[in-house]
Amino acid sequence: MPFFAYVGIFLLLPTAIILAGSLIAANGGVDLSNYAGINKPYIYKSFVTSVEISAVSAIAGAILGALLAYAVVTGNPDGFLRRTVMSAAGVIAQFGGVTLAFAFLATIGTTGVVYLFLQRIGIELYPNGAIWLLDPPGFTLIYLYFQIPLMVLVFTPALDGIRPQWREATDSLGGNTWHYWRYVAGPLLAPSFFGCTLLLFANAFSAYATAAALVTQGGIIVPLQIQGLLTSETGSSQPGLAKALALAMIVVVLVVMSLYALLQRRTSQWLR
Repeated sequence: MPFFAYVGIFLLLPTAIILAGSLIAANGGVDLSNYAGINKPYIYKSFVTSVEISAVSAIAGAILGALLAYAVVTGNPDGFLRRTVMSAAGVIAQFGGVTLAFAFLATIGTTGVVYLFLQRIGIELYPNGAIWLLDPPGFTLIYLYFQIPLMVLVFTPALDGIRPQWREATDSLGGNTWHYWRYVAGPLLAPSFFGCTLLLFANAFSAYATAAALVTQGGIIVPLQIQGLLTSETGSSQPGLAKALALAMIVVVLVVMSLYALLQRRTSQWLR
């Protein structure tokens, strides 16, 4: 009962409020005009940009995080390296928002320590004055900061489930490293890997605070578009359209997380 109460209050009730608000038109009537507004070019572009940033950061974060997790798992399970990496990953995966944005601005921003140092030795991070840190490439780089440790946390249990006896069986049957990863470990880890990649996609797609701290004007991604539609100071606020965008984001995340749950269910069959 506490679980269902928690889900109802903090998930189902807000979703119902957003759904109801998205159906209220500017004139106070009830229709689907807010959903038609999603087709506006600038909103469509923000959706595409959000998907691109989320996909690139998820794929890159999954690959790099999986490699780091594998390096940790192959070491001593009670060793200093594993305890240090897992503890650091748990902290860094939750390090976001204003503090993360400030950390990157203070490091490689136009007045950052690293930027000024590189500039003194003749290396220009932003040629022609193009500050890519505030564009999609910069968002992707910043998102990787918490995507990689998150991948380490969620993918390590799958790697722990790989039994050494399976590698020994492959060797005894005349197989090599390629055969082991191609026919044994690879197929077993693939559902978990792709599931974790989907989780990283949903994590990046719904990120808001870090982007809001970096960009104070404009809606490069969907969460910033929603912010602009709710808090516009020029009289162009459209709360109904903002709720329609929020509902669209919920649908995207719901589909992604449903696929993640299906892949994790398949993985759990051999982790037991």
